[in-house]
Amino acid sequence: MMPLRIAAAAEAAEGIRSFELVQPDCSELPPFTPGSHVKVQVPNGVVRKYSLCNAPSERHRYLIAVKRDASGQGGSMSLIDGASIGDTLPTSVPDNAFPLNEFARSFIFIAGGIGITPIMSMIRSLDEMGPPWKLYYFTRSPQTTAFIDELTASELRGRVTMHHDHGDPAQSFDLWPVLERPGSAHIYCCGPRMLMESVRDMSGHWPHANVHFESFDGAGPPRPDDAPFAVRLAKTAQTFEVPVGKTILEVLREGGVTIASSCESGTCGTCRTGLLEGQADHRDTVLMPEEMGTQIMVCVSRAKSPELVLDL
Repeated sequence: MMPLRIAAAAEAAEGIRSFELVQPDCSELPPFTPGSHVKVQVPNGVVRKYSLCNAPSERHRYLIAVKRDASGQGGSMSLIDGASIGDTLPTSVPDNAFPLNEFARSFIFIAGGIGITPIMSMIRSLDEMGPPWKLYYFTRSPQTTAFIDELTASELRGRVTMHHDHGDPAQSFDLWPVLERPGSAHIYCCGPRMLMESVRDMSGHWPHANVHFESFDGAGPPRPDDAPFAVRLAKTAQTFEVPVGKTILEVLREGGVTIASSCESGTCGTCRTGLLEGQADHRDTVLMPEEMGTQIMVCVSRAKSPELVLDL
């Protein structure tokens, strides 16, 4: 973790605050690629993941935007309410679980709410001579729309479609005409899980490799029907109990089992694990239907059966 200083902070929209992080000696920061995130230790001590919003060519700063979530676990409130210009925040080097495909001929970006943050870095990395792109950005109202001035600028006219539903599901934007005909474009979607699940359903006939997701929800809060279950590792015969409120990944880590992971929100596929026995409760956006009987994303998914046997 690098001790980065808050050089600037501003209101990006109603309930959203941006922070500019720099090296204390103003030296260059480690490079990053579009779609990257950093992990930040906020004032109350918890560590949270935030996407970088600025262009990767900017080596002097990392720009993040944080939505204040009063119903969350306190990380966003601690950062927005407790951090001031000049404070130091321990920050990881950038990691990328949502990389921009450098060979794509065109892009369709779909963002909901604060999910615009990694896509801003992508847009800012694409110059006028680069591949064509279009952005569909959905928020509740203009007041809650981050980067609205930049995205409504005249030079982006025709590239950005912005829609506000004012909290009424009946006013939701219909994405089907956008996704009805599969093409060579790469789709990048980031936002609430409901939006991502809708996009996943509507893009099921697209090439699987052309559709990419990132979520900030992680495993999300416990669901009413969540129940404890056991996980048995076939190669070591170890058994672990997974309680409500913890993920398989968290429990295995606590037990000393090393598993590769990155997004920890069920969208990148890094923690894909073989499923040998049991019925999984799949909560990712990666697995195809034909894979769900033999694979599981241990960062978010749970069990419908009393025990799962993993190929570990």
